Amino acid sequence: MPRERHPLSKDLTRRRALLGGAAATTLLATGTGTARAADTQSVDVDVAIIGGGLAGLTAARDLTAAGKKVLALEARDRVGGRVVNLKLPNGGTTEGGGEFIGPTQDRIKALADDLGVETFPTYNTGKNVLYKDGKRTPYATDGLLGSVPPIDAAGLANAAAVQALLDDMAKKVPVEAPWTAPKAEEWDRQTFETWLRANAVIPSARFLLEVACTSVFSAQPRELSLLYVLFYIASAGNESTPGTLERLTETADGAQATRFVGGSQQVPLKLAARLGDTVRLSSPVRKVTRGAGGRYTVTADGVTVTASRVVVAVPPPLAARIDFDPLLPAARDQLAQRLPMGSIGKAIAVYDTPFWRADGLNGQVVSDTGTVRSSFDNSPPDGAYGALMGFIEADRMRANDGLSEAEVKAAVLKDYVTYFGDKAASPSGFVLQRWDNEGFSRGGPVAYAPPGVLTQYGAALRTPVGGIHWAGTETSAYWCGYMDGAVRSGERVAKEVAAAL
Repeated sequence: MPRERHPLSKDLTRRRALLGGAAATTLLATGTGTARAADTQSVDVDVAIIGGGLAGLTAARDLTAAGKKVLALEARDRVGGRVVNLKLPNGGTTEGGGEFIGPTQDRIKALADDLGVETFPTYNTGKNVLYKDGKRTPYATDGLLGSVPPIDAAGLANAAAVQALLDDMAKKVPVEAPWTAPKAEEWDRQTFETWLRANAVIPSARFLLEVACTSVFSAQPRELSLLYVLFYIASAGNESTPGTLERLTETADGAQATRFVGGSQQVPLKLAARLGDTVRLSSPVRKVTRGAGGRYTVTADGVTVTASRVVVAVPPPLAARIDFDPLLPAARDQLAQRLPMGSIGKAIAVYDTPFWRADGLNGQVVSDTGTVRSSFDNSPPDGAYGALMGFIEADRMRANDGLSEAEVKAAVLKDYVTYFGDKAASPSGFVLQRWDNEGFSRGGPVAYAPPGVLTQYGAALRTPVGGIHWAGTETSAYWCGYMDGAVRSGERVAKEVAAAL
């Protein structure tokens, strides 16, 4: 996939000129102001950070501000982790990963504001489309039901009751330690699917809740612990505002309310540019060793870093692929083994105009069939061209992982024609991001917990191991799985490490 690169700032260009020599060539990467490996080097710092996504970059920012010498090692040739901009054939930009923010996502918004990255409302004018049982039904989202699809009355009543019950149960889950909830053992013994079958007894209600599940987690209800789902709902708020299922699923006033001008990767790109040679690209970490003196040696491609503290800011399944010496405690290693990544892809079709708007549609779909079962209008703020973004999730993504891009494109466009008409058949461009096949993610948007994991191993999620500390959106008490959670985790771990040094 083509990816947008951020121009090197004048300040960084000036710094490179002043540095001169091989060190400058090695430490500054053209296009981001971050570091790129040339030859194997030895670097001594206070803190080595593994991961150049929002969590790792935020931790680097705060620790640098605290006067600590830091080096962040990013495996990819870009920063951002599960946040990436894709270059469109028409010269525009779209998001291949995390893209939306909404109310109570205070920390990502504060970071974007500080970096000068502007936001704009997700396009939400016009009707949604429900495609169910072979029938296409456009429906307004500003009536009594809001954005709830127009299913049968019994199903609506059942779905509303189930949602209220989930929200009420979630209020009893402590976001800092969900495994300590009064009914944690009971809730963690069952899948979300088992609970849904007992409570969403009307098929149409179960359909709505299952769509919500795959849309939020990119996992099927059978894969998720009920306790984890309740934690996730509780997490969709902040210190003063309780989380709700509605906030997770809604566009207006929900987690999908707002987008970033220029694409969401503008945030990590600009933060990395500000950090300069604190960040090094194309440096996957292979091993972390604790020496006899208590300092750590972090071995990455092209560089060996010694540090007093290590921050691991990558998803738990990826952290498990690093060789730790001495071995991590069994609880931490077992936790990482049991947190799989969701399965997700994003398919964006580009058109000369957002033609669906003229038909009174907002580009959003809920469907019970097809490769794409939910979609959004991903056009730029000025509507200069049209872009339909479809999520491919859970079982549907797994079914497409081994197909060619041409085969996935054909399936996606068939769905778009079903939802939006014949004009959708002939886009001027098409881009596809399959996170399952991304080497340093292997899925997304989050590593989730199946039954039994949180109650048995959850306490190891954030607990430091000697001088090794854990960050990443999966470790966040609020907005776990989102960009905001990643930023929060970076801020939390920076305070933790600074206090320990």
